[in-house]
Amino acid sequence: MRLCVYEDSGAAWLEPIALTRPAFALWCGAERLFERHARQFAANEVGFWTRPELAELWKLEAPGRAVNDVDWTRSASTAWVNARWFPAPDVSMHASPHVGLMDGQIAYAVLPAGESPINDDIGAWLEAWRGRLPGRAVSGAMLNYLWDVVDHNSTALRQDGLWFREKNKPRTLSQVAVIGPCDQLLVADHATIEPFVVADTRGGPVMIDRDAVVHSFSRLEGPCYVGKESWIVGAKLRAGSTIGPCSRIGGEVEASIVQGYANKYHEGFLGHSYIGEWVNLAAATQTSDLRNDYDNVKMSVNGERLATGKSNVGSFIGDHTKTALGALLNTGSTIGAFSNLLPSGSLLPQVVPSFCLVQNGHLQEVVDLRKTFAIAGKVMQRRGKALTEAHRDFYYSFFEATSKQRRTMIRENEMRRLRKSV
Repeated sequence: MRLCVYEDSGAAWLEPIALTRPAFALWCGAERLFERHARQFAANEVGFWTRPELAELWKLEAPGRAVNDVDWTRSASTAWVNARWFPAPDVSMHASPHVGLMDGQIAYAVLPAGESPINDDIGAWLEAWRGRLPGRAVSGAMLNYLWDVVDHNSTALRQDGLWFREKNKPRTLSQVAVIGPCDQLLVADHATIEPFVVADTRGGPVMIDRDAVVHSFSRLEGPCYVGKESWIVGAKLRAGSTIGPCSRIGGEVEASIVQGYANKYHEGFLGHSYIGEWVNLAAATQTSDLRNDYDNVKMSVNGERLATGKSNVGSFIGDHTKTALGALLNTGSTIGAFSNLLPSGSLLPQVVPSFCLVQNGHLQEVVDLRKTFAIAGKVMQRRGKALTEAHRDFYYSFFEATSKQRRTMIRENEMRRLRKSV
């Protein structure tokens, strides 16, 4: 099967975690969404269709793969798979042209050779094919909002246990105290687990990937996944958590996803949250994931205030954002990319746009972009990565694209402050 994994307009409802990456690059379970699609449908070739502004960045992440390549998409029959579709494990595709529908939305479309989007509105293009091809109802879920990614993580992790076991030889680890089935502790080659570690596998598999390190006095509750080269530093890793590659995790983490290359080295609670790359959560940073009146949480996403219908919702934090010591994040917070959150002794604003400084509870725009990107380059260099010209070009454009929203929110925040002071 030949796949082109694409993102449609629904990716806007996954901000801020999909502001600086394609929706198909988000983690859910022990792999990213496009990797799940490729594995499930036994893809022999995978290409991508993303927002034009992200194309050059994604080419760096997927070298040698077709990205927004019209000639590639036209060269053979291709299954176009929606990045937001989380397929049930028993779903398969047949090769004849048809459209797969999930809750009335297009999950995928198998199209004949010679076809490619005629403009950037891939949703409208595929809707036209929906009217011309036979439809087929498929199972799974559509990730309509950012909290859906976190909510489906436990299910994904349980599904991934069998696949993870098949690709990693069993290892005997006598120094680990296992509570539950021992065959649900799945450890890849060259991963290190120090003595006095507890793995609780009663709720699902505990998966530890290649070159990861789990320090003494850590507790890992399944289902959970620790990515390649990540460290678990005496942490409590609760059920439903995914830690992407090259991260440093301490304190307590519950039902959360860390995209990768992030630091949460010290004590502090992170619950029902999604953390982007290159984020640093300083010591004693706390996220609230439950209102003290136990009511359902409302969030601001894509410029709209939405009822989640859920009581457990934490924080969603964009790339390169940092908190300072003792920062307190409110239930259902959305924090953009390249923001800096300083503590105020009370809960920080629930919505912080990209490129903002929060100081004494007030929003200010980050104006020294050269310094901001220089710091980002140093942070990436510490993990063996480089801030390229493609990154800089995108981030400068991203700053301009978010300026209107940012300045509107800063103005509204200042007006609220003034009203309270009267």
